Formats: sequence, C-alpha cells, structure tokens
Amino acid sequence: MSYPTTAPRRPVTVEKTIGGKTISIETGRLAKQASGAVVVRLGDTMSLVATVTGPGREGIDFFPLTVDYREKVYAAGKFPGGFIKREGRPTTKEILTSRLIDRPIRPLFPDSFRDEVQIQAGPISADRVNDADVLSMIGASATLLLARVPFLGPIGSVRLGRVDGQLVAMPNAEEMSKSDLDLVVASTDKTIVMIEGFGQELPEAEMYDAIMTAHGYNQELIALQHELLQALGLPAWEKVHIPADPLRQSIYDRWGSELRAAKTAPGTKADRKAAAKEVGERIVATLCPAEGGDPEVTVARVKGAISAIEERVVRESILDGQRPDGRGPRDIRPLSCEVGLLPRAHGSAIFQRGETQALVTTVLGTSADEQRVDGIMEEYTKKFMLDYNMPSFAVGEVRPIRGPGRREIGHGALAERSVAPILPDRDRFPYTIRVISDILESNGSSSMASVCGATLSLMDAGVPISDPVGGISIGLVHDEASNRHVLLTDIIGDEDHYGDMDFKVAGTQRGITGIQLDLKNQGISGEIVRETLDQAAEARLEILRTMLRAIKRPRDEISQMAPRLLQIQINPEKIGLVIGPGGKTIRRLQEETGAKIDIEDSGIVTLSGLDAVGVEAARDKIQAMTEGVQIGRIYEGRVTSIKDFGAFVEILPGRDGLVHISELSEGYVGQVSDICRVGDVMLVKAIAVDDQDRVKLSRKAALTERGIADPNAGNQPGPGSRPPGGGDRGGPPRRGGPDRGPRRD
Repeated sequence: MSYPTTAPRRPVTVEKTIGGKTISIETGRLAKQASGAVVVRLGDTMSLVATVTGPGREGIDFFPLTVDYREKVYAAGKFPGGFIKREGRPTTKEILTSRLIDRPIRPLFPDSFRDEVQIQAGPISADRVNDADVLSMIGASATLLLARVPFLGPIGSVRLGRVDGQLVAMPNAEEMSKSDLDLVVASTDKTIVMIEGFGQELPEAEMYDAIMTAHGYNQELIALQHELLQALGLPAWEKVHIPADPLRQSIYDRWGSELRAAKTAPGTKADRKAAAKEVGERIVATLCPAEGGDPEVTVARVKGAISAIEERVVRESILDGQRPDGRGPRDIRPLSCEVGLLPRAHGSAIFQRGETQALVTTVLGTSADEQRVDGIMEEYTKKFMLDYNMPSFAVGEVRPIRGPGRREIGHGALAERSVAPILPDRDRFPYTIRVISDILESNGSSSMASVCGATLSLMDAGVPISDPVGGISIGLVHDEASNRHVLLTDIIGDEDHYGDMDFKVAGTQRGITGIQLDLKNQGISGEIVRETLDQAAEARLEILRTMLRAIKRPRDEISQMAPRLLQIQINPEKIGLVIGPGGKTIRRLQEETGAKIDIEDSGIVTLSGLDAVGVEAARDKIQAMTEGVQIGRIYEGRVTSIKDFGAFVEILPGRDGLVHISELSEGYVGQVSDICRVGDVMLVKAIAVDDQDRVKLSRKAALTERGIADPNAGNQPGPGSRPPGGGDRGGPPRRGGPDRGPRRD
C-alpha cells in the first residue's frame, strides 16, 4: 500500500492542561530518522515514542504490528539492581505496558493492511512521580499520525484515580497510593476502544461514570494531536475503501449454508472444528483441482476466503439468535467447582465452565518469599502473586514449550489485580501468598476462570478473604449496516475470534474489582458499556452462588502443610538484644526452636516454621527477652551454675536468677545436685526482684502453677537430719535426694 511521505522534521511542541496536569507533545527534535517520533511530557517524566514503517513480507496474512515498551533506569538516575548493571529481558511492567499500547491501536487499521509497523517507547526522564505508561500510549497515537499510515485514529488515553470519592486525571504516585480506582481508558473521537481498570469493589454505576469521564478527557487529548498536525501543516488521514475479494461472495453463495451448519453443529468445540474443516477441504478440492483450474484461484486465496466466510456465517447466526453452542445470549455454560484436590498443596481447586478448566493452587510462605520489584519507580515488595499458565495441550495443539508469553503475563496480571482487593491486611494475615492457575482446557475466558479458581483455592488454603470474587467475559456482535447488536454472556473461542469484543469483568457481590476491554472493531458506545456492565453483574452473581456451594467460607485453619507464621511487635531499641553479638542470640534461638526469625527495622518480628510448637516457643522467648523480667511469669531457663544454697538459671540472654534450695521442690532437698545439673532446662517462676536488681526464682511454684507433678515432693527429712538451708551453721544440707532418701547419721 502506498501512503504519503512522513512528517516534516522541524521542531514543534503543543501542550494542554488535562484535569489540572499539563501534558505536552514535542516532535522534530529527537529520533528524526523514524517515520514518526514524539516526546510526551508530564512533570519531569518524558516518554520518547518512535514508529517506523516499511513494506510487508510477501505472502503474509496478518498485520505485523510490533509494540515494545522498555524502561531504562538511567531515566530516573538509577543503576539497575542485581549483579549485571545493564537492563535485561523485559520486566512484567514493561510487558504489560507494551500490551496496553498495542490493544487500542491494533483494531484501528484496515483489515487488508499488511505493512510492517514497529513502535518503540519508553521514558528518557522519570521523576518517579508520574508514570510513563499512559504517556507512551498518547505518543504511539501521535507517531502513527506523523508516519502517515492508514491509522484510523487518533486516540486519547488517560488514567483516572479516585481519592476521597473525587476522580483525579493522570494521578501521580502519591495520589494513586490513596486511590480506590486505577482506570485506563483509550478512545477515538466517537467511541471507546480499550479499558483496563481495577477498583475496591466499585458499584457498576460508579465504574460507568468513571469510564465516561475518562472518555471526555480523551477528547481533549485527541484535539491536542490534531493541533500538532495543524502546526506541521499535515492533513488528517482519509479512510480508503478497499473492495472485498469477489471470490468470497461466490463461495458464500455456494457453500455458506454448509459452513454455517458446521460452525453451529451440536457437540464440542472439536466437533465443530472438524465439521468446518471437512467442508473447507471440499471447497479447496473443488476450486483448486490438481489440473486445469483457474491459476488466479490459489489454495491460499481460497483458504483466506473460507476463513472470512466462517466469520460471516458465525456473526449472522448470532444476530439471528443462534449461538455456536446453542445457548441463549445470557446463558452461562455448565459450571462445576471442586476444592481440596491436591494433598500437598496448601490450597487447591478446579473451576470448570463448559470446556474451560482451571486448576488453581495456593502456596503460603513467609516474608523471605516476597517478590522484590525494581524499576524506575521506587523499589517495593509484593506479598501476593498470581501466575497464569496455559500449555498447548489445553487447546489440543502441538507447539514448543517455552517461557510465559505476553498473553500469559497479561492474563495473570488481570487475575492478580482482580483478586488482590479481597485479601486480608498484612497485620491480620502476614503470609506471602502465591496462586498458580494452570489452564488444562480452554474454550473462552480462561483469565476469568483463573479469578474464580483463585478465590476457591484461597478459601481452601484458609486465607481469610473478605468476599469471594467471580469473573465473566461478555462478547459482542455488532452489525453496522443494520445497527443491530447482541451481547453474549460467557463467550466461547469462536465468539471471541469472530466477534467484536471481549469485555472481562470481575468482582464481588458488592462491586467491580477488575475490568478489561479488548475490541476487534473500531470502538463501542457508552450505552454498550452500560449494558455490558449490567449483564456481567447478573452473570457474576450466578457464578458466585455456584462457587459458594463448593466451599462457603475460608477454612478455619490453614493447611497442615503450610508453615506456621506469627508476628509480634517489639521495641525497636531491643532489636540488638534479640540479634545478639554477631548474631549469636538469634542463631541460638533458631537452633533451639527450629523457627526462622526475621526482624524488620520497625520492630516487627516474623516467626515461621513447620512446627507450631517451635514457632510459639520462639515467640515466648523473644517476648520474654524484650519485655525484661516479669514477676509472676514462668520461664524456661537453663541452669548455668550450682551452689550449695541454690541454682543459678539463665532465663533471658545474659540475665539469670537464683532458685534457692528451698524453692527447688515442695519435698526435702538434701543438696541442689539432687534436683538439677549444669545445662539442665528448668521451668521457673519469677517471684521477686530485689533492690539490687537480683532475680529470685522458684521451681516449685512453676510446677504447681503448670500442674506438673514434682517427683521429689514426697521426700521428707529423716530423724536427726538438718533442716533445709544448712541448719545452725547456715551451710548446705547433708547429701540426700529424691532417689536415695535422706541419709542417716
């Protein structure tokens, strides 16, 4: 396809204030050999976006659009974290932003456009306050206008937060930390083309109002891009009509009814696929015989026409009231839920909806398992992670086994952020949580199956979530010629592939926690957005009812396989006491109890281990150590020395007390060594602290309070024996003990 030359190279800057924030677009200064390049600025964050176009590869049957967003941390005046001081593979944030840029612009190219288009974006300056992701979306639209390709934009893109009930455009990091909404909306001048949003159980009406507010802001950003074109003296791109291949109509007239019957045949996805394949093979054999056929009617051309006709017949049947699998437009496929499948996982569930099956597991860990996240913004740690995997066998395909792709990263992030709002606070449940969704079968909306399965798995693991979260995908078939549209609850693969929309909505019974809109057409109206949110809410409640029949509430106790974890708060000034010189004290505590001990600078101590008794013992020791000696408290101490008049017992690191011989037992004690030896562990009760800060302890009081039998209690001194305490001379008693009895003179 031929198109006008690229934009002039002279520097031009335009700016506009959006919601109190000034956004500028500059071109003609940087990256002048690109087909189009701009710098979009907000505050001191500047994103450079460059687009290059070129002729398509011969025989290609898809639009080769590549979008790559990368963050080089020099933009924030930082070194990359880790051993290698150079940026490596794309981070999760970079992958998600690449998808965020790609999704709204891809549908806005003609179906027949096959030229190469590559968009590269990323911050060249980062103030760590304003994110560069939405700025890069604006820049991508502007560069496509400057590149003079048949882009049916421009689009505006804006992020909205909500602080104290007030919507905030382009919120900075501080505002986002207080916001209960993170919403990104992209629009053309007439329609909405992409939504990505997460909220704290926002009611549908409030989410709709936020979307339409964002749509209004986008009109100002679209006007800003038109202002840029005008400043450069460039006209807007005019839509060019490209006629369809006449072969399509010929095949439709002859075999359209057969293809429609095949694509709507009863049975499974595989049955319909096989039926359509058989019809397609007959069409190819008829139109492309081995000899004597029309040389212009190639196999590739016929297969392309068949694919287009399959789309047409599926869309027509849906508009006529017949979905491929026979359901009504609001019907959900059969649902089934099961929990507790995997004996060694801390929580597990299977969520099945039609031919989509998610096996979701939960693993609980300690603070040592938190994910550290580094980038151009401030470093932070994550205590909740949700990973999504879909192997090729889930769709009956053979392909190489590699790492997670962009789709898997994106689906995992959507499910993670949709579930995160219902997790307990760290103070209430200090565990690190990892959820893994393995899609074992897929025929539509596996990301929403992951949301449902995650809820079930978390409850099975005993995580005290505030409310269950369910998710559903709503599809759309819209016929512009007749102005008819049908919304489809719980879309299957063919409805996603041939339809116009995949609108995912997740939430609780109270409201929305996650929302994502992907389109294949050139946008939808606000009225369709409203209808979709209402239809999704109805379906979500039905799904939640089914889920709660499998497990009504989180289990009372976490799995026996999970580590036991406790948190206590100590005085930060006592941290050194717990650690000890060179870490000696904390190592000894860990060896004695088997518990792992992590201490934060704030004084929060996290204790974890597989043995609950050991964890509780470590807690008691640290509390006793940091609180000092408490009169009336029972301690488990170690005998450090023995004297004639009693035993010295270390009850806290570096702090011991005396158990006088008279406090060792209710019975007669001839000498201290009859009761204990150096190194013995002894239960003692603190009974006094004198003016010189000397601690007096009692073994017999501790045994009595704990209800432990004292084997020495029945012993009495024999005739003529000296009384405990040394008699007249004040010395030790004569040798005797519970095993030998008092010695006779």
